[in-house]
Amino acid sequence: MILERPPEAWAIYVLAHGAGAGMRHPFMESFAKALAAEGVATLRYEFPYMEKGARRIDAKPVLYARVREAVEKARDERLPIFAGGKSFGGRMTSEAQAAQPLPEMRGIAFAGFPLHPARKPGTGRADHLKGVSVPMLFMQGTRDELADLSLLKPIVAALPHATLHLIEGADHSLRKAIVELAETFAAWARPLAQRPSGESSSRASRSAGSR
Repeated sequence: MILERPPEAWAIYVLAHGAGAGMRHPFMESFAKALAAEGVATLRYEFPYMEKGARRIDAKPVLYARVREAVEKARDERLPIFAGGKSFGGRMTSEAQAAQPLPEMRGIAFAGFPLHPARKPGTGRADHLKGVSVPMLFMQGTRDELADLSLLKPIVAALPHATLHLIEGADHSLRKAIVELAETFAAWARPLAQRPSGESSSRASRSAGSR
């Protein structure tokens, strides 16, 4: 795991990698540095298959366990905790949260939610989001081939505690939008971080139950 903590950190983001590139990928490093400039610490980590250099992705219980391990490690920093990540890593984080709430979680942020494979539109990958009880931030490029916006927009709109931020002209890589990603994350996360611990998830749960 790689911890990057700026001197005046006000939150920590547990940052998971995409399916095909690990925690040292240039996107991950640049995103962590941009977040540090916003006062956000990051904890980058890798799923077991990536650590081993294997092509076969781990079974979901193994992936979820690694998400939980990373979140538990982040608790050592005694900062408000957020989690998520790039593409696949963000989705595994939200699936882990839906399966069993992650401790002290203030919110989940996606840098490109992979709603479906390229050129194969569908919404099945979003089914679990109804079971996520914390606020969510979807940061999506308008040219993302893994997220048809005509499908994603109504999904996010139906979630009582979700925010969609569109990045004009960006594709799924988001490589030219690093600063915008970091600034958007910080603006969304700061008010959540300032709430008493547990309030963001309890408010989200009440909102979900009232719909």
